[in-house]
Amino acid sequence: GIAISVLEEMLTRIRGFFEQDDEVKKASYTRDYNKKVVYNSNFDLYTGPAANWRDTLFCMMSPPPHANDLPACCREILMEYSNQVMKLGKVLFVLLSESLGLQTGHLNEIGCGEGLAVMGHYYPPCPQPELTIGTPKHADNDFLTVLLQDQIGGLQVLHQGYWVDVPPTPGALVINIGDLLQLISNDKFKSSEHRVLANSVGPRVSVACFFSTGYFPTSRIYGPIKELVSESNPPKYRETTVVEYVRYFTNKGLDGRSALDHFRL
Repeated sequence: GIAISVLEEMLTRIRGFFEQDDEVKKASYTRDYNKKVVYNSNFDLYTGPAANWRDTLFCMMSPPPHANDLPACCREILMEYSNQVMKLGKVLFVLLSESLGLQTGHLNEIGCGEGLAVMGHYYPPCPQPELTIGTPKHADNDFLTVLLQDQIGGLQVLHQGYWVDVPPTPGALVINIGDLLQLISNDKFKSSEHRVLANSVGPRVSVACFFSTGYFPTSRIYGPIKELVSESNPPKYRETTVVEYVRYFTNKGLDGRSALDHFRL
């Protein structure tokens, strides 16, 4: 796990970034997603079907950026928290490997835990929350997501056709299976579709850490793991690279449709 003091400082510092003067924040503002540090409002404004009620700070932490590229107000805690999440990820991928009946190091050995992107989300209070959405329905385009959320609430997971609240628990992290883990496990794991409601109270602050190698200069091919397929359980997805998957996901936008359908055989 991660110490509660680290979790609390992470939320406090991320909120502090968003509540700085605009003149300070604009140093990080860009819509160039090739950069390792990106601050903007409505992250997928030009690809999603509707605008979202949130601002986002994106930091690619593995491979690491230059420290000076990170916002000064949250630089140290971003590096500390990211290191802690990377360690946690290695443990989680060992457990997930075991649950698939694979060698314990399998998922780590194929690179699932190598890349890490951190997104801080800031959802201001909304005067008419019924008219908008914080984040629309989607599943994550990664292997695994580690989510830290404050006490405001608003996260919901789709379960058997119904939206179920995920109430915040102090000191706890939410772990989401991503699309890429569903793909390589040949549907033994299912990515979780979720959304965030806008709220009249707040602001709501969350920090999502995405395990993905989409920003690595790699051409590693991923498909259903051969130990998990057989004549009676053939591959359900075609092979792809993480870069190709993330590019398709990003261009599609958060439109409520699963990006996995594009890669299904």
